[in-house]
Amino acid sequence: MSMLKYWVWLSELAGLGNQTRLALLEHFNTPEDVYYADEGEILLTEGMTRREADALKAKDLTEAEKILADCERLELQVLTLRDAAYPVRLRSIYDPPCLLYLRGRLPEVDELPAVAVVGTRKASPYGIRCAEDLAFGLADAGALVVTGLARGIDSMAAQGALRAGGTVIGVLGGGVDVIYPKENGWLYDDVAAAGCLISEYPPGTEPLPAHFPIRNRIMSGLSVAALVVEAPVRSGALITAGMALDQGRDVFAVPGPIYAENSKGCNRLIRDGAGVAAEPWDILRDYEAQFPGKLRGTTRSAPEPLETQPGQMVETAEPAMPSLSLKGAGLTDDQILLLRTLTDQPMLTDDLIELTELPTRRVLSALTMLEIDQYVTQCSGKRYMRAVTLSE
Repeated sequence: MSMLKYWVWLSELAGLGNQTRLALLEHFNTPEDVYYADEGEILLTEGMTRREADALKAKDLTEAEKILADCERLELQVLTLRDAAYPVRLRSIYDPPCLLYLRGRLPEVDELPAVAVVGTRKASPYGIRCAEDLAFGLADAGALVVTGLARGIDSMAAQGALRAGGTVIGVLGGGVDVIYPKENGWLYDDVAAAGCLISEYPPGTEPLPAHFPIRNRIMSGLSVAALVVEAPVRSGALITAGMALDQGRDVFAVPGPIYAENSKGCNRLIRDGAGVAAEPWDILRDYEAQFPGKLRGTTRSAPEPLETQPGQMVETAEPAMPSLSLKGAGLTDDQILLLRTLTDQPMLTDDLIELTELPTRRVLSALTMLEIDQYVTQCSGKRYMRAVTLSE
């Protein structure tokens, strides 16, 4: 903790750009050394200006200590550029963040084919279906899905990956404790349970518009490829695609109707050389040899989409419930426990986790398989109800 306060101090110091912070770490090795260095030595740092050297005279550690106290209270991890757990893939980009705040458990990013799935916030029904289906297939095949959790394509991609029982990294433009958009509170919780939320901004930071283009470099930096599902010509998703290319990552895009505004950015990417992504293996076949044993050659088909347009859920309760024999259905213990816990009235996922005392990821995975087999029905607000009557 004593060393971390200097990392937070350097990361939050006003008047310094990220490249200056990286240059200081290259010159002094540790933020503590920067903190105690004299002005003459600081000015020897490559690219250092007098104005930036003056900014380093601010030695108050109060704010850094408060941020670390908030992290402890919120059970957040703080990952520095020099930590062994910091992904090498991200560290190798031109301007990696010096510090990351994490909620959840960071997967072994460097050992997995990670794909950043991005797109417009104002998604069409076509974009929503593509985002869910492709993210479901990517996760089901063993890929790691990285997304920004914004409204529209990002949220639907995260939801599709989670429904496949996959791991998701959500890269945020604000603090990991600040939910944006507000309706995504349940999605933040599910992503943190099955993967992690990441931000270079300390807890409590509001998601300002200027933060999002900056955070995009982290999304592409964690990934081997970026997939643009649906994007107009002027779109933040295209910024992510550009950063991915700058970082040496592959870029794929979902083709769309030539007159659809939301597809013009994707069609332009394809025209300029991006790979066409109509199914998950259009992307993953390029990485099967690079990540031996990590990808599964066949994947399940995604369940029917949950939404027909942003914010509108489809409820599909059956009017009459067939009978299901638990003995002969070939169900897992988790699936049987969930079926016995569910009723013919919608129940929240959080309530099911509490009642069954199963880990969140196992509950989500079991619910997905039960939904595919049409033994449960998903309703609005991440609620589930049993679609069969049970017999022993």
